[in-house]
Parts: sequence; C-alpha cells; structure tokens
Amino acid sequence: MRISRSPGRTVVFSLSGRIEAEDTAELKRLLSIEPVGQDVAFDLQEITLVDREAVKFLARCEEQSIKLENCPAYIREWIERERGGSDRQKG
Repeated sequence: MRISRSPGRTVVFSLSGRIEAEDTAELKRLLSIEPVGQDVAFDLQEITLVDREAVKFLARCEEQSIKLENCPAYIREWIERERGGSDRQKG
C-alpha cells in the first residue's frame, strides 16, 4: 500500500494498492498524529484489493466521521454487509 497526504481544510490520505490487516496499524498511526477536530478523508480510488480486517477498519473510520472518497462499489457493499446492511434488506 502507498499513502500520500494532501493538506487542506480536509486532510486527504490517498491510498493505492492493497489494504491488508497489517496496513491498518500505519493508518491508525497517521490518524493519531492529526490534530483533534481535523477533518480527514481517505481517497480509495486507487485501491485494488482489501481484506476483511481492512474493511472493518474502514467501517470504523466512517463511524468516526472519516470520509471515504471514491470508494469502489465492492468495498462499499462489503462495508454495508459488515454493518449488517444485508440483514436490513432481507427483512
């Protein structure tokens, strides 16, 4: 995985390649050094593959108001399934 940071009103971390479980530690570290209250987004346009732990991490990020920009449809659908979204659709 490669990460680039674009400063501004919202700090955008552009991610590319694969996000796997071991990569989430680095993403957590990067988030921890941003000032409290800083708007943050992950740009996922160049992501090619994620594993389940990465999807869980991204879902938690959204719950903490971190935006997921250019999120591929398969990742969005997986996040919704992890949140139980498919159960809501069945009922």
